[in-house]
Order: sequence, then C-alpha cells, then structure tokens
Amino acid sequence: MVQLGALGHEWRGLLDDEFLKPYLSELSVFLRAERAAGKEIFPAESEYFAALNATPPSSVRAVVLGQDPYHGPGQAHGLSFSIKGGGRTPPSLRNIFRELVSDLGIAAPESSDLTHWAGQGVLLLNNVLSVERGSAGSHQGKGWEHFTDAVVRAVNQGEYPVVFMLWGSHAQRKGAAIDRSRHCVLQAPHPSPLSAHRGFLGCGHFSRANAFLRAHQRGEVDWSLSSKHA
Repeated sequence: MVQLGALGHEWRGLLDDEFLKPYLSELSVFLRAERAAGKEIFPAESEYFAALNATPPSSVRAVVLGQDPYHGPGQAHGLSFSIKGGGRTPPSLRNIFRELVSDLGIAAPESSDLTHWAGQGVLLLNNVLSVERGSAGSHQGKGWEHFTDAVVRAVNQGEYPVVFMLWGSHAQRKGAAIDRSRHCVLQAPHPSPLSAHRGFLGCGHFSRANAFLRAHQRGEVDWSLSSKHA
C-alpha cells in the first residue's frame, strides 16, 4: 500500500532506501488492516505523497510542516493546512491567512486550497500522512514520522538554501537538526486559535521568507491565493 512507485522520480532517488526498511512494511500492514476493518482513511491512498509530487526536491524553496491531515470528509488532499477544492477555511488556516494579509498587505485569500504555493516550491509536508475519519492523531506512531524525517533530512542536505517555517512544538522538534548555517529557520507558535495569539500573529514569516529567498537569488514566493489560482 505504501509504494515507492507512487513517488516522482526525483524523490524516489532520495528516498528509495526508506522503502527497504521494516517500518514501512509495518505501516502498510496497519493501513491495510484499517481499511479491511471498514475504517475511512484520509486523504485518499493516491494522495499520501501529494505534497512530494507537487513539489519535487529540486524546486523546494520553503517548507511548511504540519501535524497530520484533516480528519473530516472532503478536506485533506495531502498538502499540510490545505483544503481540497478550496472549501471552508478551518481555524488554523484562517489565522495563517490573517497573518499573511497583515504581513504582506495583500488581499485576503479567496481559496483554502494551497496548491498554488506547492507549485512554487513550498513543500506542504505533514508529519503524519494519513488519519482515520473523525479521529485526529490516530495514525501517529505508526511509521509515517520516520518517513517524513527522511524527507526533512533530504531537503536539509540539498544543494540550495531553503526556508523552514516551523509553527508549533511538533514542527520545531522535527526541524531541530536543520543546518541553520545554510538554511533559514523561522519558528513561531502554532496558528491554532489556542496559541496563535502567543506569537504566531505578528511573526512576519511570509515577508521574512521572501527576504531570505531574494538574498539567495531564489526568487520570491507569490503567497496570494486568488480565485485564478484555485
């Protein structure tokens, strides 16, 4: 079920060793058993690696680390914080948009689908790549974390400087080994309504990310999300 062939060739070259390790076989057995038991899993199996396939390693300019996929129907599609089809904006994403507008002075986003970011080199990577419907965090500790750790290592070891946007303690722990002498590491509390007021709002990460990318001749990200991008 967790198959290397579902990945684009650039990521395959970096991650193929992971598919030889026992944890991914065990993860596959777990996912297969969950589906056999009639449990609904998000996102669709074909979208487990959507973030990687939307943003090949040679194009990664920024990384936004999430926790696990949305667990409601019609939401998750493999990109952290993004809503499939641009549907109703959940609370954390509303705060991300609030900061985006305040930081850059741009129009409020018209879509909650972040595919436009992914297409510009923003790797929207969750720590865990699947979840049971209605049960947040239900697939934590099943093996995905080892795989996404390998993704972060690959980006860290890549040729070009990258901006890592680490929001909340989960993301910051995952990014603890990033080489800060090469990359830009931006840290803030999680954008959840429970913590956004403690420093996420006002963090200026979008403008700071673009300033770093400009300084390293990597080009700015167009963070706007209008209907033409949906």
